[in-house]
Amino acid sequence: MSDHPHDHEAITRLAELRTALASHGITLPSLDLHLLSYSGRYASPPLISLGNCNLDTAQRLTAALAKP
Repeated sequence: MSDHPHDHEAITRLAELRTALASHGITLPSLDLHLLSYSGRYASPPLISLGNCNLDTAQRLTAALAKP
């Protein structure tokens, strides 16, 4: 871990998002912390980069989000 003021929060949210996506059978290989926002000294938490996905993953993600 780094000494970024939101380090624990950012890593926790990233893990929660990975777990939530996995529960729908979705894996985003490039899902990670956005390094440029993470490396700065800002009062706000770093961004999470969702990255790229193939068409099948995009379809599964859309279907998961459309569920009530």
